[in-house]
Amino acid sequence: MDSGQTPTPSGNAKRILSVDAMGGDKGPAPVIAGMADVAKKFDDVSFIVHGKKSDLSRMINKRKALRGRCEIRHCEDEVSMTDKPSHVMRHGKGTSMWSAVQSVKSGEANVCVSCGNTGALMALSMLTLRKIPGITRPAIAILWPSRNEFGFNVMLDVGADIKADAQDLLQYAFMGVSYARNGLDIARPRVGLLNVGTEDHKGRPELHEAFDLIEAYQSVANYDFVGFVEGGDIPGDRTDVIVTDGFTGNVALKTGEGTAKLIGELLREAFKYSPLSRLAQLLAITSLGRLKKRIDPRRVNGGVFLGLNGTVVKSHGSADATGVSAALKLALRLDQTQLTQKIAARVASIDTIHHDKAEE
Repeated sequence: MDSGQTPTPSGNAKRILSVDAMGGDKGPAPVIAGMADVAKKFDDVSFIVHGKKSDLSRMINKRKALRGRCEIRHCEDEVSMTDKPSHVMRHGKGTSMWSAVQSVKSGEANVCVSCGNTGALMALSMLTLRKIPGITRPAIAILWPSRNEFGFNVMLDVGADIKADAQDLLQYAFMGVSYARNGLDIARPRVGLLNVGTEDHKGRPELHEAFDLIEAYQSVANYDFVGFVEGGDIPGDRTDVIVTDGFTGNVALKTGEGTAKLIGELLREAFKYSPLSRLAQLLAITSLGRLKKRIDPRRVNGGVFLGLNGTVVKSHGSADATGVSAALKLALRLDQTQLTQKIAARVASIDTIHHDKAEE
């Protein structure tokens, strides 16, 4: 996570990450390389690594930074990207993904990180860790590069559940505020509700109901509600937290990733057009490098499952070592801030206030 919010060592206490090494598109190699990068930077971190022991032992032994800092849990099976979540819930007990989540449930590890099948990971996480009391639907939150002073906006949900009613969207707002406050150090986050327009008459009925709920709780939950926002505000500076349903959020996420890739390809083509343009590329190489780093999705890789009794970070399935490293650093940051516990406390306090209001 290259957001300026780098996790710091926590004294002599060991921080343990549970890593599903087998679920990604590229196999365990980039996962082990990402772990080695994190191990070089943080000497208080160790790993429980889940997957085929023969493959993992060979790769880990080649990485000096990982020697003596990894416990390998042998798992014969793995979850593929094509496996249905319902199938994994019934037959996934021997997989590296199941084992990785189980290590968090048992208290052996602080956070689970996986590059695997998103639907299966969410299903196993819900089955194993269970939802925080009061949470109806967990959500996946991501950091989106933006023009605001913190450099990122939080958006949720981006794919945990395609449906969301007004009460779900209110809970997403609470969880997103906690993430922004603890992950980005924003004392009083601004919350926007994604819609097809900012006018009062636009949008589905559940959005208008959610508008009233999110607005009503802003003083109690210590955030500022800016109202409806549009797609153009996702990378903008009008809001810090963008609330939407999982279908819309996932489409926006994949569109953004594709657009960033297209811009990179078009820039490379443009600079190859003529000798003069190639010279211009050389003159602008420092600025282009900053731009590339700024919009590189690998450096903000990691969707966080919010609303569970335990922290799970979902890395992109095609992540390379840089992307995996970013997801692991995000996991460390969230563990350090005790995000799960703070979300549980926030939801409990809001439920109490809601109950008190109902009795008045």
